Amino acid sequence: MVLDGNAPESIARAADALAAGQLIGLPTETVYGLAADAGSDAAVRGIFAAKGRPADHPLIVHVASAAQVSDFADQVPVFAQKLIDAFWPGPLTLILPRRAGVADAAAGGHPTIGLRCPAHPVAQALLAACAGRGVHGLAAPSANRFGRISPTTAQHVAQEFGDELLVLDGGPCAVGIESTIVDCTRGAPVLLRPGQLARAEIERVSGQHLLSKEELLAPDPQAPGTLLAHYAPRAKLRLMDARELRAALDMLGADAKNIAVWARAPLRSASRALLLRRMPDDAAAVAQQLFAVLRGFDDAGVKLIWVEAPPPEPAWDGVRDRLQRAAASA
Repeated sequence: MVLDGNAPESIARAADALAAGQLIGLPTETVYGLAADAGSDAAVRGIFAAKGRPADHPLIVHVASAAQVSDFADQVPVFAQKLIDAFWPGPLTLILPRRAGVADAAAGGHPTIGLRCPAHPVAQALLAACAGRGVHGLAAPSANRFGRISPTTAQHVAQEFGDELLVLDGGPCAVGIESTIVDCTRGAPVLLRPGQLARAEIERVSGQHLLSKEELLAPDPQAPGTLLAHYAPRAKLRLMDARELRAALDMLGADAKNIAVWARAPLRSASRALLLRRMPDDAAAVAQQLFAVLRGFDDAGVKLIWVEAPPPEPAWDGVRDRLQRAAASA
């Protein structure tokens, strides 16, 4: 059931459902989430069951403001607080030491917790309404089956979970890919998942070098969206450069079928059965469209999706990460 997320009665109905231990579909500026009361292990287990997600793979907990961090985190390093002050509300998740006995199921049993303060006005309104009902944080991974394409519209969520799920419609997601995740439990910031925020900005604000996972001396903690294979369409996705795409289309000629192509380079095909879509040149625009485009190709029934590989510039890191994981699922 899709409801207008801007209507106060819809917010009240969703908050009542969450307080009763139910799941709802929640818009954020990144992607839509499948939300439950983070303080209720029974409700959170419903998320894992609905998504088919392993119970030890932690979820991000969404809070209304920095004031709620202490409800879930045992401590906040100085550099982490600087990131909170600069980027919350916004598309940044911080991994922090978890308070003992709090949000066990949402954390997947791990001693750390991922926290984010979403900027979407519908999410903020819902979090405020939930607080008035004794719900002080929402566990909310992406509202899709585990490992599949994240949803960026309310209709995507309804397609995944059917009419039984209450979904707040907040319009298409402005960012379009999941939040940047920074581990703050190692004494220095560690990038676990790139997103919209630039590495240089994180370093400037934190005053520290942003480490990569490969620089860690010990294994990084489990975090959402960091599996090698993830964000995958039903069709097999392959990353190719412009030259490879041109060569493949020329070779197939008019016989090309059951293939969708998304590329920045101008391409032509003699086949009328080929889906050919032009990719924007701007990384932020590509991120905003990415999951909707892949879902559209799946809905068209193609068997193969060929995507032009992103440029090497840092602005494309988040898009590149999602496409590489989607291709690894093939």
